Order: sequence, then structure tokens, then C-alpha cells
Amino acid sequence: MVKSLEGWNTKSAGDAAEDRALAHLQRQGLALECRNYRLAGGPHRRGAEIDLILRDRDGTLVFCEVRARRGSGHGGAAASIDAFKQQRIVRAAAHYLMRYRTPPPCRFDVVAIDGDELRWLPAAFTA
Repeated sequence: MVKSLEGWNTKSAGDAAEDRALAHLQRQGLALECRNYRLAGGPHRRGAEIDLILRDRDGTLVFCEVRARRGSGHGGAAASIDAFKQQRIVRAAAHYLMRYRTPPPCRFDVVAIDGDELRWLPAAFTA
């Protein structure tokens, strides 16, 4: 079932998009490891968040950013993940990886939702 973004506030629309993305990725064989991993910011730095952290079938740790837009205007959801946002995701991922003695292979995916269209972009950017 597709949840409409009409009439929702930003938080509930974002949660619905993450739910939809997670369900799609789980159908593809990925397993959820963590949701909404947050790294607090400092006095001169904004915090960072990773929407979904999953494990792929081959053991790869997947850091996934989910973006939703009502339509594909202005480049769409995927285009809204600029270099600054990517750096913040990479910073949070590096912090998350500190829990491992030997970090597993990793990649950065994006799930872009434009209206009713969902696109999964594996390895959308690199660190």
C-alpha cells in the first residue's frame, strides 16, 4: 500500500517514506541493523543522521539515505542529496563503524521517492 504524502507534516511524511523504503529493501534481502542513527553536533557543527543501516546478503553494511518529494521537479529526491549532505552521512557512518574492530565492507545507498515512484540507488555515492 502506498501512503500519500498529502496533508502530512514533514516528520510523518518522512517516517512513511522510511517505512516504504525499508519494506522495499527487506524484500530485496537486506536486513535492518539500525534506524535513524544520530550523531550529535558540536558548537560549530550540525549533527548527522543515517536513516537506515542495513546488512546486505553478502555481509556489506549499507548506509541508506531516504528522500521523498511529491514530484520530480527541481531534480527530484535523489538530486537533493548534495555534497554537504553526503559528508554528514559519511561522518555519521565513520562514527558508527567505530564499534567494529575490523569494519565490514560498506556502501552508501539512496532510496529516492518521487510521488509514487520509488528508486533504489545502490552505491549512490562513495566516501
